[in-house]
Amino acid sequence: MCTQVQIGADRLAESFSIVEALAKMGFSRSPAKVTQARAWRWILLGGAVLSGCTHSSCAGSGASQQATSASTAANHEALLRARLHAALTAKGADYVPRTRHKNPDGSPKYVNRLILEQSVYLLQHAHNPVNWFAWGDEAFAKARAENKPIFVSVGYSTCHWCHVMEEESFEDEEIAAFLNDHFVSIKVDREVRPDVDDVLMTALLSFSGSGGWPMNVWLTPEKEPFFAGTYFPPRSGVRGARHGFLSVIKELSQMYTTDRAAVVRDAKAFVESLKKLTKADVAGHFPGAAPIQKLAEVTTRRFDAQHGGLSGAPKFPSAFPLRTWPRYARRSGDKVALSMLQTTLRAMQNGGIFDHVGGGFHRYAVDEAWKVPHFEKMLYDAALLARVYTEAGQLAADPIFFATARNVLDALARDMRGGDTLFFSALDADSLAPGGKREEGYFYTWTSAEMGAALKGDAAVVAPLLFGVSSVRTGDNRAILHLEKSPSQLAADLGWEPGRVDEAAAQARAELLIARNKRPAPLRDEKAILAWNALTVSAFARAAMVLGEARYAEIAVQTAATLVREVRQKKPLSHAWMKGARLGDAFLDDYAALALAALDVFELTGDGAWLDDAAALLQSVHNLLLDKEKGGYFSTQEGAETLLFRDKNADDEAVPSGNSLAALAWARLSLFTDNADHRAKSEAVIGAFAARLGASPAASDQMLCTLDLLTDVPKEIVLVIPESSENVPVSMSAGARPFLSVQQKVFVPNAVWVIGTEKQLAGSLGSKVPWAKDKTLKNGRATAYVCERGSCKLPTTDVDTFTKQIEETAPY
Repeated sequence: MCTQVQIGADRLAESFSIVEALAKMGFSRSPAKVTQARAWRWILLGGAVLSGCTHSSCAGSGASQQATSASTAANHEALLRARLHAALTAKGADYVPRTRHKNPDGSPKYVNRLILEQSVYLLQHAHNPVNWFAWGDEAFAKARAENKPIFVSVGYSTCHWCHVMEEESFEDEEIAAFLNDHFVSIKVDREVRPDVDDVLMTALLSFSGSGGWPMNVWLTPEKEPFFAGTYFPPRSGVRGARHGFLSVIKELSQMYTTDRAAVVRDAKAFVESLKKLTKADVAGHFPGAAPIQKLAEVTTRRFDAQHGGLSGAPKFPSAFPLRTWPRYARRSGDKVALSMLQTTLRAMQNGGIFDHVGGGFHRYAVDEAWKVPHFEKMLYDAALLARVYTEAGQLAADPIFFATARNVLDALARDMRGGDTLFFSALDADSLAPGGKREEGYFYTWTSAEMGAALKGDAAVVAPLLFGVSSVRTGDNRAILHLEKSPSQLAADLGWEPGRVDEAAAQARAELLIARNKRPAPLRDEKAILAWNALTVSAFARAAMVLGEARYAEIAVQTAATLVREVRQKKPLSHAWMKGARLGDAFLDDYAALALAALDVFELTGDGAWLDDAAALLQSVHNLLLDKEKGGYFSTQEGAETLLFRDKNADDEAVPSGNSLAALAWARLSLFTDNADHRAKSEAVIGAFAARLGASPAASDQMLCTLDLLTDVPKEIVLVIPESSENVPVSMSAGARPFLSVQQKVFVPNAVWVIGTEKQLAGSLGSKVPWAKDKTLKNGRATAYVCERGSCKLPTTDVDTFTKQIEETAPY
C-alpha cells in the first residue's frame, strides 16, 4: 500500500508540464546529492501552506518590496537597515562574519534579515548576498505583491552539503543577484521547524523519489510546490552536472514568466491529486506480532554478512533496525539474529564512524565497511546508540558493548552539555584547517607527523598500528582512525602482554585528545531541542540503572528536571531553546519523548512526581493532537500555523516518530498504573498505522518495539529496600544494586521497575502503582517481587533466584 502511494504520486508528477519541460531540458529527476532516502511519506502538501508569522524579522520590509508610496518604502528601508545594523553591532567586537564578502575593515559587505534570528543555521546565512527571509508572512506577502515565485532552502547547521551549497551558490554574487531579482528566497532550519520540513519533504519525494538536505523547493506565491531537489552544483559542468543551480533557477524563472498560468495550474493539480491520495490512509486493527516477523525476514535477506548493517553504501546506523533487533533476538531465540546484531555493532564501534579519540559516533559512513564517515555528530544519534549498545551489552552479556555505551555518554557529558544542564544539538562536520578554509573531517583526522608529535613511548608504537593509520585516508591524505586489529591481536604481533597494549592505547587516546583540542573545534549548534534532550535523558537513565553509574543518574535527573519545568509550571511546552530563548511550541515528539524520559527517571528515583509528569504529558497529547477520525496523533496542535495538512507521521528514521514514542509511552504508563484505557490508547495508535506496518515494517522500527511489548507478557518488578541514609537515587542504593546489576547479563526490555522502602510503598508511591502497594521486606533484607499481570512469584532476597525469575521469556 505504501509503495502504491509513492508510485502513484511519482507518476502523477510526471504528467505535469513543468516536470516534462524540465526533463526535456535534461534535468535528472533524482537529486544530485541524496543524504538519506525515506521509505515514504504519507503527509502531503497542498493549499495555503501556512499563515501567521512567529519570527522577529516579520516587522521589517524588504528594500525591493513594492510600496504604495516612495516615502513608505523609504521609511521601511530605513527601519530595516537600523534593525540590521543594531543586530550586527550587538554581536560585539569579536564577531567574525561567516562570509567571504568583507569590507577592508573586516565587516561584512552584506547583512540580510537572518541576522535577526536565533537559529545558528539561519545566522550562518546572514551575510550571504542572497536577500534571505525567514519563513513567515513577510516573505509570502512580498511574493504575492510582486507576483514572484518563492525559493525555499531547508537545511541545518551541521549539514556538510548545506555548507557546500552555501559556499558555492549562496555566496556567489551572480547567483544571488538572480535570486534577488526573480524570486523571494526563504531559509528554514529543519530542526527548529520540523513541521515545515516534513511538508516540503513530501513535495521533494514526490518530484524526485528520494530526499535529503539541503532541500530546495520552489513554490508559487500561493505556496504550492512546482519543483524540488536537493544539492545542486553552482554551474553546469561542476561535479559533472549537466545543469547547475544557476541554470536551474534561470529555467524555472523563464517558465514562470512565460507560462505562469500553466505553472500555477499544474502546481494546483499536483496538490489536489496529492490530497486525494491521503484518503487511502485509514485505521486498521491491532496487527499482533506479524510485522516484527516480516521485518526479520526482510532484514535477514538484506544483511551484509561481511560488514554488518544492510548491504550497500552509504551506511546509516538507523537503516538497520537496531531498536527492534535486540527484542526480536531475545524472544525468537534466533542465534543468527543475535550474531547479526553483534556483527553490526562491532563493525560500527571498530570503524571510522566511531570517534576513537574523543568518543561518540559520526552521522553515517559513506562506504560499506563503516570506515569513512560523514563527520557531523548529532545528539539524537548519540542518545539512541548509547541505548542500543547498553541493550546489546545486556543481551550478549558483552562488556565491550557497555564500554562503548559509556564512551558515547561520557563524550556527550563532556562536549555537548550546557550550563543549564541541557544538551546541545550537534557538532559540525567541518572545521578550520591551517589555511583558513573549512574542511570536512579535518578536526578528527591525522597525518603521521601530527600523530608522532602528539605521542611518546609505547603509545607512539601502538597507535599507528592499532588505528590503521596507513590504510584509510581522506581525499587530503589524512588518516581516518579505526581499529585495524584488536588489542589482543596487536599484542600477539608485537610479542607484548595484552595489558601493555591496553595501557598504551589508553595513553594514546588521552594524548591525541589533548593535541586535537588545540585545533579549531567544529561549530557546535547550541540550541537545545526538547525531544532530543528527552531521548538523551532516557539513555543516561537506562545506563545508570544497568551499570550502576551514579553520575549518569545525576545527569538524567538534572536534565529531566529542566525539561519538565514548564510542565510543572503549567506553561506551554517549548520545542527548543537557544541561549535561554524559547524557539516555538512543542511538537508531538517533544511531548512523547519527554513522557518516556519521565517514566525512565521515575524508575531511577522512585519519585512519584515523575509518573504524574508522564501522565500529564500524555493526556496533553491526547487532548491536543488526537486525530479523532482516523486515530493516531498529529504533530502540531489545531490552531497552530496552518500547513493545510496536519502532519501525522509514523516513520522512524534517525529520530523516532512522535506516534511511535507516544504508543510506547502509553504502553509503559499502562504497566505502572494498571490502567486498561492507557493500554487501549497505545493499541489504538498502532492500529492507526497497521496498514503501513504490514506493508513496510522497516519504516517504523520504534513502533515495533511497542508492538513487541504489547504482544509480550511484561514483568512488573518491585524492589523493596531497607531505609537508608544514602543520599542517592533509590536505584543507586546499596540495597537495590545487587538486583539491578543482574541486567548486565539479562535483557528484559518489557519490564517496569518500582523501587522503594516499605514506608514509601505503603504510602504515596504504592497508591500510584497499585501492584506495588504494601510490598514488604523479607527478614529485613532487600526483597524482589517479580509479577506478571498482577500475579507475583514468591518474593526473594536471593539474587540468583531473582535472575531465574526475570530470565523467563515468552516467545512470539
